[in-house]
Amino acid sequence: MEPITLLHPPQISFGDGCSKETAPFLIARGAARIMLITSPPILPLLGPIRMALEKEAEVSVYDTVVAEPTIDDFEALREEANRFAPDAVIGIGGGSVLDTAKLVAAFRCNPQRVEETFGLNLLRSRNTLLVCCPTTSGTGSEVSPNAILLDEKDQLKKGVVSRFLVPDAAFVDPLLTHTAPRPVTAATGMDALVHCIEAYANKRSHPLIDVYALKGIQLIGASLKKACESPNDPDARSNMALGSLMGGLCLGPVNTAAIHALAYPLGGEFHVPHGVSNSVLLPAVFNFNLPASPQKYADIALALGAERAETDEETAKRGLAIVRQLSRDIGIPQHLSELDIPRDALPRIAESAMKVTRLLVNNLRELTAADAQAIYEAAY
Repeated sequence: MEPITLLHPPQISFGDGCSKETAPFLIARGAARIMLITSPPILPLLGPIRMALEKEAEVSVYDTVVAEPTIDDFEALREEANRFAPDAVIGIGGGSVLDTAKLVAAFRCNPQRVEETFGLNLLRSRNTLLVCCPTTSGTGSEVSPNAILLDEKDQLKKGVVSRFLVPDAAFVDPLLTHTAPRPVTAATGMDALVHCIEAYANKRSHPLIDVYALKGIQLIGASLKKACESPNDPDARSNMALGSLMGGLCLGPVNTAAIHALAYPLGGEFHVPHGVSNSVLLPAVFNFNLPASPQKYADIALALGAERAETDEETAKRGLAIVRQLSRDIGIPQHLSELDIPRDALPRIAESAMKVTRLLVNNLRELTAADAQAIYEAAY
């Protein structure tokens, strides 16, 4: 058994209404100048949290974060942080908001350029208090050491992975997810599901993480359709929030693999939502990897509710059928051709995907550029 290190926030609070604890947490730790980072659709949710913070501290709200933030987007917020000089940063929003908040906190007193930190463990420090509250059930960023930015020059999403990006506290309040639109619920839910699937079917998989991955698959597989169809269903939203959290806990010690690596160029060049990219690529990567570990994929299928067949391979394929039907039911496109991606771009994006080596090394099967192109063709 390979050594493993689990990095997660010292405090993780989960449950309806737990976001009310953010203000007491920050104030008790001496926060006097708080930078609140969010996005425009989330502003209506922030009233109680903002009021509680403003009773005890000076609060500056920045709602400029967009989906798929770029290096330039981050640098603009970094400048705002340098002007305001916060001693605490709180991110409330989806994965893009949380990733940006994590980076702002880490670079508040850090002379490094963000481009210098893309990769593993290149970030030197973080001296600013950091709290994250997700409003979607998808990225698990609130508990992970990862943050993703779009490098427009290379048309590729790039990741900073560091223990300094793990927040000081995460408050996962399912009530904050009820207003997420159906397309957002669907795409982020599939992203969370793929986190769990790829963490389990992974060269670096580990029994300590397998329990999170399989339980996350079970929760999301059973609840995502309901969360899309009945957005205020408390059980569906709680199960999705918990499944997403479990997926996030998989990211630090194990991380993802080929599905995510191949998804990054689709977001970088064609701005396809990340969860949609993952969902469309899942069947082709599943079939590519299946010969490497039929038992792993059979376990995934059973967690999704499939009945056991005579062989692990047959069982696994039943699980894939469940995932395909789920993505159709919640309105996710089924093919790359539905996403306005020209077929002649496939060789180019295959070469681009091969640059995401930090994830490809985790894949159960070694993957070449020709393999990547074949997977894109199969998904087309």
